[in-house]
Amino acid sequence: MRISESCAECLYERQKNKTDNEEYLAEVKQLIDNRREEDTSPYMVYLFNKVHVRYFGTGSDYSDIKKHYNDLVLGMEDKIMEEIENAEDPLARSLMMARIGNYIDFGAMDNVDEEEFLGLISNAEMRDDDKKTYESFLSACSKAKTFLLICDNCGEIVLDKLMIEQLKKRFPLLTVRAMVRGGQVLNDATMEDAVYSGLDKVAELVSNGEPVAGTIYDMLPKDAKAALDTADVILAKGQGNYESMSGQGRHIFYEFLCKCDLFINRFNVPKLTGMFVEDWG
Repeated sequence: MRISESCAECLYERQKNKTDNEEYLAEVKQLIDNRREEDTSPYMVYLFNKVHVRYFGTGSDYSDIKKHYNDLVLGMEDKIMEEIENAEDPLARSLMMARIGNYIDFGAMDNVDEEEFLGLISNAEMRDDDKKTYESFLSACSKAKTFLLICDNCGEIVLDKLMIEQLKKRFPLLTVRAMVRGGQVLNDATMEDAVYSGLDKVAELVSNGEPVAGTIYDMLPKDAKAALDTADVILAKGQGNYESMSGQGRHIFYEFLCKCDLFINRFNVPKLTGMFVEDWG
């Protein structure tokens, strides 16, 4: 997705909220002003972080936040699993639960509220406009040999794990891979986080190779490119993956919550509306 002027202003304001260092902010402003047509928000944040490390020695540390939300959802895992198993369609319910997990986003959200998250997850129903996408998703999976989940946030990946378990029950012949971030960026899930959450028990893990909160094909290592190129079905989680992958000529299913004005306006929905969409590239 192209970066609009309002999105560029938001990117800059988020950096201003971190620091009042004028030299740092001037470099950030220069990066934004000189952005290319194909540059996306995840890529810009990747560039900002490189500048941040140069000025301040390290990036922002989200390790405690990541562990907190992984532990929070792991502590709910048995209860959520029981709810999924008792649903009329366990796979559908697990997909909706996994979508709610996309709320735990310290990049797009001004404030992540634990009570709001718990309230959302208690009402993870499939809406009428999700059902057409779901039928197409089932049809694609029924013909597929390989499935790739492109992950987003910590906490969310625990719910992704439960969804993959249901996917493999419905389609036992699927080979399932899950792609995570290649380094620390915001509260996004890395290889370490995926192992901590048990995601490695249900899927082969692949790294995108870089600390970037999206999936930028030209930046992927060879094995990640192969996983993407050979996947019969791709499900990408979160706004960052949608921004960096949509319109690139691939057939991809996306799940995310609309958390900022760019997505709220694009899909013409209220804030925190869950989307399950199919994009043919």
